[in-house]
Amino acid sequence: MASKGPPIKTLADLKGVARQLAEQREQAAAEAAARAAAQKKRHAEQDLFARAVGTTRPLRGEHKHAVPLTPEPPAPIPMQHQLDEQRVLREAMSDEFDVTTLLDADDAMSFRRPGIGTDVTRKLRAGEWSIQREIDLHGLRSDEAREALSQFIRTASKQGMRCVRVVHGKGLGSPGRQPVLKLKAQRWLIQKSEVLAFVQAKPAEGGAGAMLVLLAPGSR
Repeated sequence: MASKGPPIKTLADLKGVARQLAEQREQAAAEAAARAAAQKKRHAEQDLFARAVGTTRPLRGEHKHAVPLTPEPPAPIPMQHQLDEQRVLREAMSDEFDVTTLLDADDAMSFRRPGIGTDVTRKLRAGEWSIQREIDLHGLRSDEAREALSQFIRTASKQGMRCVRVVHGKGLGSPGRQPVLKLKAQRWLIQKSEVLAFVQAKPAEGGAGAMLVLLAPGSR
């Protein structure tokens, strides 16, 4: 229950009460006006957004139109390139490879890969396979000759060649007149998996300055 104010005894007391009531009414009116102004402002902002966006309606079956976001796939790993590089490294031809146990020390110094019969080198020397391509290593430095020969054998094998000729020279211009490039070419060829056998060429095909090389079939 609200407490009573002081008793009104005089006209001045009555005027004071009236003035107090008027102040309370003015404060209440000001608060009401502030609330109304705030609500009007909110409505105006909502109307402004609606006018800017335009007419809207809810989507039906929005799940059917959703675009799934998938993470960007990682960059592909160049596996084939890596395998090719590893293959080249495995087949890198070394000058330190010992070939003495693999060469047939006959009158023409031939090579047969294990499992290849002597009839193969005999037929190769007799010209049973026609020469399909050749490479001349004359004038190349040792590292250049090794790279050129490796690429030549690999390419010829991929193209399905069976018999090729490698011209290395007789070494007459080398120090000591030793066939250095010939010995290195033999060592390099033995290390190539595509090579099945090789023999010294016949005199008409280069003699001691060249070799006939038999490549594995079906390598294309």
